Amino acid sequence: MGMNMQKMMRQMQKMQEDLARVQAELENMTVEGTAGGGVVTVVVNGHQVVQEVKIQPEAVDPEDIEMFEDLILAAVNDGLRKSRDLSASEIEKVTGKLNIPGLPPGLM
Repeated sequence: MGMNMQKMMRQMQKMQEDLARVQAELENMTVEGTAGGGVVTVVVNGHQVVQEVKIQPEAVDPEDIEMFEDLILAAVNDGLRKSRDLSASEIEKVTGKLNIPGLPPGLM
């Protein structure tokens, strides 16, 4: 095994360790998804797990449950999108530093 190969193997190992650390940290990082100007807020962690739902009383109109359901859907989807963005950017901090020949960037 040449020097270059050994160096690359060490880089790969370090990257795997860094990725494991980032995955663990993402579990404790949160983002907020909102809808209706904040009448519905959801808290989502970096693993796309919804952890909290907050609803302002004015969001609930017994005459219009569909609108309320739409607000919840919108807030959850907003939170999940932000969570995926967070996850992608945190992972890119690790993988972006390493240029593996033959591997397209961002494909890890």
